[in-house]
Amino acid sequence: MGDLDPSAAVTTTTAPQRIGILGGTFDPVHIGHLRGALEVADALALDELRLTPSARPPHRDTPQVSAQDRLAMVECAVAGVAPLVVDARELLRDKPSYTIDTLELMRAELAADAQVFLLLGWDAFCGLPTWHRWEELLQHCHILVLQRPDADSEPPDALRNLLAARSVSDPLALKGPSGQIAFVWQTPLAVSATQIRQLLASGKSVRFLVPDAVLAYIDAHGLYRASN
Repeated sequence: MGDLDPSAAVTTTTAPQRIGILGGTFDPVHIGHLRGALEVADALALDELRLTPSARPPHRDTPQVSAQDRLAMVECAVAGVAPLVVDARELLRDKPSYTIDTLELMRAELAADAQVFLLLGWDAFCGLPTWHRWEELLQHCHILVLQRPDADSEPPDALRNLLAARSVSDPLALKGPSGQIAFVWQTPLAVSATQIRQLLASGKSVRFLVPDAVLAYIDAHGLYRASN
């Protein structure tokens, strides 16, 4: 069997890996985060969608519970729910959670042709010009803006030229590993972590606003209660 011509071997090309990233404080993670993530993962046929809890978010108030508790709740929430996974790297860094640093680290671990999609809500997207090294983000990823029916505000001037140059009307048409922006329509779920924390602080139930496993963790550890 040694007489086969090696040049005649069949070459199989594998499609580039498709990785989504959804960052946040997840204080706590809730069905709005998870349903939105799953919708995007399905619509774009992602191989993985990484929920990335931030340790010290530069643009947000300090989370109410510890990083360890927030990470544990996200792990409970996504257990067995492919392709959602947890990426804890921002909690392991002893400095603010800058998205550009996270993207650079992830890029170094992936194949050069891997497609990386950074998921941002409309408000976060409009705030991009205040982010650390924000103009470099598209060197490492595509940006998917999660558009909701109530997001009718105009983007800031700093983003208009970027949108004109980089936006693609169909998120499935995003080409290459990085560099473009697309909008993804989201089913509106009027759920917020602030609302959940307020309900818990006043002793009310948050059943069906968070996954059962997350609720069990909150109850077992007495999180978000008024005494906290």
